[in-house]
Amino acid sequence: MHSPGDVQVEDRPDPEIIEPTDAVIKISATCICGSDLWPFRGVEPVDHLAMGHEYVGVVERIGDAVRNVKVGDFVVGSFVTSDNTCEICRAGYQSQCVHAAFVSVESGTQAERARIANADGTLVATPGRPDADLIPSLLAASDVLGTGWFAAVAAEAGPGKTVAVVGDGAVGLMGVLAAEQLGAERIIAMSRHADRQALAREYGATDIVEERGDEGVAKIKELTNGLGAHSVIEAVGTQESMMQAIRATRPGGHIGFVGVSHGVELPGQELFFSGVHLHGGPAPVRRFLPDLVQLIWDRKIDPGKVFDLTLPIERAAEGYRAMDERRAVKVLLTV
Repeated sequence: MHSPGDVQVEDRPDPEIIEPTDAVIKISATCICGSDLWPFRGVEPVDHLAMGHEYVGVVERIGDAVRNVKVGDFVVGSFVTSDNTCEICRAGYQSQCVHAAFVSVESGTQAERARIANADGTLVATPGRPDADLIPSLLAASDVLGTGWFAAVAAEAGPGKTVAVVGDGAVGLMGVLAAEQLGAERIIAMSRHADRQALAREYGATDIVEERGDEGVAKIKELTNGLGAHSVIEAVGTQESMMQAIRATRPGGHIGFVGVSHGVELPGQELFFSGVHLHGGPAPVRRFLPDLVQLIWDRKIDPGKVFDLTLPIERAAEGYRAMDERRAVKVLLTV
């Protein structure tokens, strides 16, 4: 991305092994993330940045210290690299690893090949070469599925719980899927778009709320006997979405927030008297990857349906425009 709104496909040198813990993978599929739209829209600075942090592919080369994956493995990796051995990783927060690095900064995966640092702690090999129809779902596990799953876990979604999901983008839809898989009794998806509402229902939503802001909060309260939801997933990252999440949560309830915050400021006194739990941040996708890969491999979940537009990587700029204009939920790029 040269500058806001300016995405170009260029030739770059093939990545090389730099550290003995590196791997180089040949990308099989990659995609455009909702968070990529922040710099595209000029909300975050960007200057000739290699883009992409979601990826699946085949290991082509490994450093001398790599033990957990081998050349020829089909792998899924997190959008943050991690050693998976430090104290923070062992506690389940690999995205905050003492050696963490964002893949987009290290390499950029909207490409034919990528170098993945700390390969042993970042990459998870699939049980074999996947069928072609599984690749979109495995790609979703690299970020949006793992992020939506973390949001649901952080919100303590589970049996007997009512879960409200603020945000109907790919992460919000994956939050619906995760809440259903975790056994939530009722799932309220907040969405104004018919196609996204339909997919939310397919993933397990029991109710749809189209209202936003204070009206959306009032509707959640109406659906929960005036109490608010037990669990709320915040998957947008704006002031309005965060306040909507806090105000839609009952006292003692939990909010899992995974929308990248932009301009969010929390009113301390309101938060104090709300009595809610807040937990979130960059999702530790690596914590969930083995289980998510197995669920996908066994065809128990199908997160790949979140991709509603597929383009060759040469047409990446068109994919960015489609997502920016909300003509697509999430764009898969073939390589």
